[in-house]
Amino acid sequence: MSCLAPLSLASGYLSPEPDTATPGPVMASKRTGWDRLWHATGYSLAGLRACWQHEAAFRQECALAAVLVPLAGWLGRSMLEYLVLIGPLFFVLSMELLNSAIEALADRFGPEHHVLSGRAKDLGSAAVLVALGLLGMCWTAVLWEHARDRLLG
Repeated sequence: MSCLAPLSLASGYLSPEPDTATPGPVMASKRTGWDRLWHATGYSLAGLRACWQHEAAFRQECALAAVLVPLAGWLGRSMLEYLVLIGPLFFVLSMELLNSAIEALADRFGPEHHVLSGRAKDLGSAAVLVALGLLGMCWTAVLWEHARDRLLG
């Protein structure tokens, strides 16, 4: 009996039910160490490639990164300031990847509208919006500091 078996109230108290599910396909042996890292990296790169191919928003945000990363290198007066400028940019890209994953899962269940699928997509989109807001606030703060230092000497 699995320790993760569903619980039953049939006997008046919570007790695990026997596993009754039909066995699924046999999974390959668990990878460990460098082999696991190598394969995980391959899966991650496949995800980046899929997002690039299927999501225009991800391509636009990558174009933004191609402009902002060098600009941050030029503007940043310290490593910390540089990280304040580029960190939120990578957070935006991460949120876009997660949003795309949510959309792909919602679309997998069919093209018909479902309230929960729509809500999941809206929440993923909101996460990207919040990340973009953070990016804007960080850039505004650094640019404000630069402008203030120039004006006040």
